Amino acid sequence: MYSDIAIPRQAYNTEEHQMLQAALDEFIKKEVHPNYEEWEKNKMVPRSFWQKMGEQGFLCMDMPEQYGGGGLDFSFSALVLERCRYQGLDFGIAVHSDIVAPYINRYGTEAQKQKFISKMATGEWVGSIGMSEPSAGSDLKALKTTATDMGDHYLVNGSKTFITNGFVCEFCCCAVRTNAGTSNEGISLLLIEKSADGFTTGKPFDKIGAKAQDTCELFFDNVKVPKENLLGEEGMGFKYMMQELPRERLGIGIEAIGSAEGILDKTLQYVTERRAFKKAIAEFQNTQFKLADCAAEIQVYQSFIDHCTILQKDHKLTAVQGSISKLKATEMFSKVVDECLQLHGGYGFIWEYDVARSYAAARVTRIYGGTNEIMKLIISRALFSDFYKKNRAKQQAEKALISN
Repeated sequence: MYSDIAIPRQAYNTEEHQMLQAALDEFIKKEVHPNYEEWEKNKMVPRSFWQKMGEQGFLCMDMPEQYGGGGLDFSFSALVLERCRYQGLDFGIAVHSDIVAPYINRYGTEAQKQKFISKMATGEWVGSIGMSEPSAGSDLKALKTTATDMGDHYLVNGSKTFITNGFVCEFCCCAVRTNAGTSNEGISLLLIEKSADGFTTGKPFDKIGAKAQDTCELFFDNVKVPKENLLGEEGMGFKYMMQELPRERLGIGIEAIGSAEGILDKTLQYVTERRAFKKAIAEFQNTQFKLADCAAEIQVYQSFIDHCTILQKDHKLTAVQGSISKLKATEMFSKVVDECLQLHGGYGFIWEYDVARSYAAARVTRIYGGTNEIMKLIISRALFSDFYKKNRAKQQAEKALISN
């Protein structure tokens, strides 16, 4: 119903995009919908499903073909994210295909790409990303997990928390502190395989939403990591994360668009069938106006997200644009799902209804990938960059005068 008024999509405008969407929708209908309730109870999507996704070519779609990827551009990967959320499938595909794989493809050695991406593309291996720690969430510079140089390997100690895919993954791309306490101290990225001694996981968290997406703690107790598992250069991890975060944040915005589209369509269907005071809820002007406003909101942000998707496809997306896409799309999604739940009445508070699941899942989108407050900080710094530069120059000049 919503698609009847939607403007043509800028980012997904080819026959190949349409074919992918149709194939993915059919796959989710067959493989996900009958099993999703069980996955929620288990707090994770089974490994067999990851492998089925890989067999169908839905993983690592914009990774090079030589490493087993789809060899397509970012828009195809973005379409997978959007349609999964449209269909109500909430699991860690974005972390796997759109965060971990791009890190390895951009900064990894040929051997790392052959070893990790090829197995990720088939679903044989699942990847996770280890940034957040119990004492360091959005503040990445405050992380405490250390990697001590032992010659031919690193010895890793510490922990990570809120790790998507942490329980089912075969490896984690971890941010660690190298050369701690020295002049060369910095943040580095290590590909830490779960088979290593001393690498353990906690039980999946019992979250208020996104229940089928396994999320847990990771623990490292003198874990030996071979030097060949260093991703990129030592001490460059923070810079790498800053370079990759715009794509991650755009991905969250894309998922928010898909989720909002999906729940609006389900609500449109519900209000045409549900009756009150001897007529369909859809006949009330309040219902019509509320959903008209939701549709308009989605259209506005969808257009911006499409524009950002094209920028990312061309490797031109900026940190500010990525932050705006996450900030505004997740705020819009939260507003839309709240209105849709209200129109469901008491049924909106029942877990078996998709709107209840979507309402619970919406809240975390304003937290992960960097809180929305951090997004505002990034945007405001860009707005006032000249002001800060002038202030710093003034302060430096005043210090120079005082010292003289």
